[in-house]
Amino acid sequence: MYTLPTTKLNGDKLMKLYGIKTCGSVKKAIKFFNENQIEYEFIDFKKTKIEAPSIDYWLSKVNSDTLFNSRGTTYRNLKLKDLNLDEEGKREWLIKENMLIKRPVIEYKDKVIVAFDEEIYKNTFI
Repeated sequence: MYTLPTTKLNGDKLMKLYGIKTCGSVKKAIKFFNENQIEYEFIDFKKTKIEAPSIDYWLSKVNSDTLFNSRGTTYRNLKLKDLNLDEEGKREWLIKENMLIKRPVIEYKDKVIVAFDEEIYKNTFI
Protein backbone atom coordinates (compact mmCIF):
# COMPACT_ATOMS: atom_id res chain seq x y z
CA MET A 1 0.00 0.00 0.00
CA TYR A 2 1.34 3.44 -0.96
CA THR A 3 -0.02 6.40 0.93
CA LEU A 4 1.05 9.92 1.76
CA PRO A 5 0.70 11.52 5.19
CA THR A 6 -2.25 13.66 4.15
CA THR A 7 -5.94 13.77 4.91
CA LYS A 8 -8.43 11.81 2.89
CA LEU A 9 -10.31 13.69 0.20
CA ASN A 10 -13.25 15.39 1.91
CA GLY A 11 -12.86 12.98 4.85
CA ASP A 12 -14.26 10.12 2.74
CA LYS A 13 -13.20 6.49 2.58
CA LEU A 14 -9.69 6.04 1.26
CA MET A 15 -9.52 6.01 -2.54
CA LYS A 16 -8.29 2.78 -4.14
CA LEU A 17 -5.99 2.72 -7.16
CA TYR A 18 -5.73 -0.64 -8.93
CA GLY A 19 -3.03 -1.46 -11.44
CA ILE A 20 0.51 -2.70 -11.89
CA LYS A 21 3.63 -0.71 -11.00
CA THR A 22 5.22 -1.04 -14.42
CA CYS A 23 2.26 0.35 -16.37
CA GLY A 24 2.87 3.83 -17.81
CA SER A 25 -0.68 5.02 -17.12
CA VAL A 26 -0.52 3.77 -13.53
CA LYS A 27 2.79 5.60 -13.05
CA LYS A 28 1.14 8.81 -14.31
CA ALA A 29 -1.78 8.37 -11.91
CA ILE A 30 0.54 7.72 -8.95
CA LYS A 31 2.61 10.77 -9.87
CA PHE A 32 -0.54 12.92 -10.11
CA PHE A 33 -1.80 11.81 -6.69
CA ASN A 34 1.60 12.17 -5.04
CA GLU A 35 2.20 15.65 -6.51
CA ASN A 36 -1.25 16.76 -5.35
CA GLN A 37 -0.86 15.13 -1.92
CA ILE A 38 -3.88 12.91 -2.40
CA GLU A 39 -3.94 9.79 -0.26
CA TYR A 40 -4.72 6.44 -1.86
CA GLU A 41 -4.35 2.73 -1.40
CA PHE A 42 -2.53 0.93 -4.22
CA ILE A 43 -3.66 -2.58 -5.12
CA ASP A 44 -1.27 -4.40 -7.46
CA PHE A 45 -2.96 -6.83 -9.90
CA LYS A 46 0.17 -8.97 -9.92
CA LYS A 47 0.04 -9.49 -6.14
CA THR A 48 -3.69 -9.38 -5.42
CA LYS A 49 -6.21 -11.19 -7.61
CA ILE A 50 -9.19 -9.02 -8.43
CA GLU A 51 -12.23 -11.20 -7.82
CA ALA A 52 -15.68 -11.25 -9.44
CA PRO A 53 -17.43 -8.96 -6.89
CA SER A 54 -15.00 -6.10 -7.62
CA ILE A 55 -15.20 -6.61 -11.38
CA ASP A 56 -18.99 -6.76 -11.23
CA TYR A 57 -19.05 -3.52 -9.22
CA TRP A 58 -16.79 -1.83 -11.78
CA LEU A 59 -18.97 -3.10 -14.63
CA SER A 60 -22.00 -1.58 -12.89
CA LYS A 61 -20.25 1.81 -13.17
CA VAL A 62 -18.48 1.59 -16.56
CA ASN A 63 -19.15 -0.46 -19.68
CA SER A 64 -17.09 -3.52 -20.54
CA ASP A 65 -15.39 -1.78 -23.49
CA THR A 66 -14.01 0.82 -21.08
CA LEU A 67 -12.74 -1.78 -18.59
CA PHE A 68 -11.55 -4.45 -21.03
CA ASN A 69 -8.05 -3.87 -22.41
CA SER A 70 -8.23 -5.05 -26.00
CA ARG A 71 -4.96 -3.33 -26.96
CA GLY A 72 -2.55 -5.07 -24.62
CA THR A 73 -0.13 -7.96 -24.99
CA THR A 74 -2.28 -10.34 -22.95
CA TYR A 75 -5.25 -9.79 -25.27
CA ARG A 76 -3.11 -10.47 -28.33
CA ASN A 77 -1.33 -13.48 -26.82
CA LEU A 78 -4.64 -15.10 -25.84
CA LYS A 79 -6.00 -14.43 -29.37
CA LEU A 80 -9.22 -13.10 -27.88
CA LYS A 81 -10.05 -11.03 -30.95
CA ASP A 82 -10.89 -14.30 -32.71
CA LEU A 83 -13.54 -15.07 -30.07
CA ASN A 84 -15.57 -11.88 -30.72
CA LEU A 85 -16.51 -11.66 -27.02
CA ASP A 86 -19.86 -10.31 -25.86
CA GLU A 87 -20.41 -8.52 -22.52
CA GLU A 88 -20.56 -11.75 -20.50
CA GLY A 89 -17.53 -13.17 -22.30
CA LYS A 90 -15.51 -10.05 -21.48
CA ARG A 91 -16.64 -10.24 -17.84
CA GLU A 92 -15.55 -13.89 -17.61
CA TRP A 93 -12.14 -13.10 -19.11
CA LEU A 94 -11.63 -10.08 -16.80
CA ILE A 95 -12.21 -12.37 -13.82
CA LYS A 96 -10.03 -15.16 -15.21
CA GLU A 97 -7.16 -12.92 -16.39
CA ASN A 98 -6.75 -9.65 -14.47
CA MET A 99 -4.10 -8.40 -16.90
CA LEU A 100 -6.99 -7.76 -19.32
CA ILE A 101 -8.24 -4.96 -17.04
CA LYS A 102 -7.48 -1.53 -18.46
CA ARG A 103 -5.33 0.42 -16.01
CA PRO A 104 -5.48 2.17 -13.70
CA VAL A 105 -8.87 1.59 -12.13
CA ILE A 106 -9.79 4.05 -9.40
CA GLU A 107 -12.58 3.59 -6.88
CA TYR A 108 -13.53 6.96 -5.41
CA LYS A 109 -16.76 7.63 -3.54
CA ASP A 110 -19.41 6.04 -5.76
CA LYS A 111 -17.35 6.38 -8.95
CA VAL A 112 -15.10 4.11 -10.94
CA ILE A 113 -12.58 5.86 -13.17
CA VAL A 114 -10.65 3.82 -15.73
CA ALA A 115 -7.39 4.92 -17.40
CA PHE A 116 -5.38 8.09 -16.83
CA ASP A 117 -6.84 11.38 -18.01
CA GLU A 118 -5.30 14.39 -16.30
CA GLU A 119 -8.29 16.65 -16.96
CA ILE A 120 -10.74 14.15 -15.49
CA TYR A 121 -8.42 13.69 -12.50
CA LYS A 122 -8.15 17.45 -11.94
CA ASN A 123 -11.92 17.89 -12.16
CA THR A 124 -12.59 14.95 -9.86
CA PHE A 125 -9.87 15.16 -7.23
CA ILE A 126 -8.74 18.80 -6.99
